[in-house]
Order: sequence, then structure tokens, then C-alpha cells
Amino acid sequence: MHQIAEKIYWVGIKDWELRLFHGEEYTTHRGSTYNAYVIKDEKTALVDTVWTPFKEEFISALDRDIGLHNIDLVVVNHTEADHGGSLTLLMEKIPETPIYCTKKGAEMIKKYFHRDWNFKIVKTGDTVDLGEYKLVFIEAPMLHWPDSMMTYVQGPGVLLSNDAFGQHYATPQFFNDQVDRCELYQEAMKYYANILTPFSKLVRAKIDELKALNVPVNMIAPSHGVIWRDNPMQIVEKYYEWANNYHEGTVTIIYNTMWGSTKKMALAVAEGIESVGIPTKVFNLGKSDRNDVVTEVFKAKGILVASSVINNGILSDTAAILEMIKGLKFKNKVGAAFGSYGWSGENVKIIEDALQAAGIEVVLEGIKVKYNPTEEELTLCKDFGRRFGEKILSLGENNK
Repeated sequence: MHQIAEKIYWVGIKDWELRLFHGEEYTTHRGSTYNAYVIKDEKTALVDTVWTPFKEEFISALDRDIGLHNIDLVVVNHTEADHGGSLTLLMEKIPETPIYCTKKGAEMIKKYFHRDWNFKIVKTGDTVDLGEYKLVFIEAPMLHWPDSMMTYVQGPGVLLSNDAFGQHYATPQFFNDQVDRCELYQEAMKYYANILTPFSKLVRAKIDELKALNVPVNMIAPSHGVIWRDNPMQIVEKYYEWANNYHEGTVTIIYNTMWGSTKKMALAVAEGIESVGIPTKVFNLGKSDRNDVVTEVFKAKGILVASSVINNGILSDTAAILEMIKGLKFKNKVGAAFGSYGWSGENVKIIEDALQAAGIEVVLEGIKVKYNPTEEELTLCKDFGRRFGEKILSLGENNK
């Protein structure tokens, strides 16, 4: 238990060993935390729990530090197992304790845990008096599940924001002013790019709604990672920026290769793009972390995707990341395709079709090389890159 504000305590778990999350979909190089909070006023409220593998440790610590019988109400901001996973064991101990959640939250808890507890359904603006403090509930559907909500602690001005504004980031410290700022923002952006991007329109609308409440926000305590106490609104402003068709004017090239031919093309294409002054990063999908690559796609204005051909298709890592990009619904990005082949040559069209299905405008007809590129063909690749770079520059001029 760690006090984060007057009468408010962090009672979560630091998972130093976590390296894969959401099954095996999301890489967590720096581990993560499962943040739960206790407000000890005239009434004691527990806000969220922790992931199922840690339930015994979590419940035991709660009983030791708080006393389970002293918990007057439980708030479930989000049902997902990394937040609600200890509910079953907790409610076995305190079965009559009311659970405050959204209507969708109650529905999902019943489906997920197959239990029907003492639910108190809340909507935006509903409140619970704890004594000196008051809890104010703010629905946040699809940020990032239908049941999601935030809980504002009126009095100290602490926003318990659940998944919004979090990071998969385990550190010995608890607050943003105590950690490496570069690491913090690297993990915060990766989190947004890989999880929240599809809901960007809703993110901006929710931020507008929060600002319209015109209440002091002195601390933002998310459900993963460190707590924002030093200028907490900085992460809100970043989210607003990231949710607005974000890019940094760069190009990201992602490729996969069997025998090195497509790699040669990728490096030549990158040289052509950089010749017109656009920073370009190149990633071999067979050797790169896919979530880190997706973060670079998020940051880029232009996306070039390349693969050699296998079984009349493209290599599996390329197909997989194209599916990820489609699901994330990136906006305001342009792309193109290239690659080497042996005899069938379907790769470029497959990639172009996938880019278009993902909402990325294909602005240049793709190129392909049979077998191993010659010096003349590599010169054509450089020219292809130069022309793509000029497209990016022209788009920048048009936006002025």
C-alpha cells in the first residue's frame, strides 16, 4: 500500500516479469503495473482490482492493510481481466458489498464471471458520498471497452482514469516526475498507438467533455504505469494531439525478405526518400518487435510496405502487420508497396489492396524486381523512393 494523496492509496501490483500482454499481442519490454486504489474516508471505497494470477496476493494485502470487512463499496471502472480479475475471490469474502459500474459493466461482469452480485448501475454525473470526499462517475465507452468509465475523486481532484493515460511500465517509483521522461513518453505513445488509436474520435470527444466539467485535476491515476502528478494535464493534451490524425512527417518502411533481395530494395528506397530530406526508418518485420513497428507507423506520414512472394502470397509477418494496421484505423497517412519475386509476382498488388483496405491512400504505383536486383534496378528503387518522398513533401505543402 502506498499513499498517493490525502486518504487515497495505491494497492496494486507491479509485474516486473511481464513481456507479453493481451494474450501475446502486445509486447511489454518494461513490464507493467495493475493499479488499484483505495479511498479511506468515512466510507472506504476500493476502485478496481488486479489481474487474476495475482488475486491471492492482492486480496491478502488488502485484508492486511485495509481489512476486507472495512470496504464499503467496490468501483469497477473496467471489467477486463487485468482490472477485474480478482473480483471473484474478493466477492467470496465480502459478497454483499455493492459494486458500482456502468450498465455495460454489470452485463459484462455477469458474462465474464458468471456471478450476479449487488450491482449499483451508474452513469455520467452520478455520485457517491464517502464523507469528506465524493466520487463522481464519468462513462467512457470504447476507451477502450464498452463498459469503461473513469472515477473522479471530488475534493483532492484525483481522476482515476482506468486505461486512458496509462502505460505498460513498471518502475520502483510511482509518479511521472520521478521517472525517465523519455521512457515514460515512449511507453505512453506505444500504448496509445497500439490500443487506443481506433477510438481517437471518441478520445477527443471525451477530453472535450472532461474539460467542460471545469473541475480541478490535480492528479491522474491510470490503471497501468505511473501516476501523473506533475502537470497531470500534459498527458491529456498529448492524447488530444495524438487523436488528431497524428504524424511527424516521417516515412516508415516495413519489409520482410527471404533471401535478401527485398532488403536491398528497401535500403535503396530509403536512400531515395532521404535524398529529398525526409527522415526514414527501415524495419525488417522478421527481426523487429511488431508493436514497436506499429508505433513507428503511428508516427509516420508515409508507410511503405514490402515483401517477397511465398505460395502466391506475401510473407506471414507482413500479412500480420497489415492486419494490425487495418484494425488500428490510422488516418491521414499515405503508402505504397514494393518487393521482389521469383515467378508469380502477386506481392505488390496484395500489399496495395491491404493498404487501401486499411484506409491508407496508395499514392504511387508499386514496383517489383525479379529475383536479385541489379544495380540498374536498385537505381530504379532509389528513384521510386525519391518520388514517394516528393509526394510526402507535396502533401505537406498542400496542408499549409
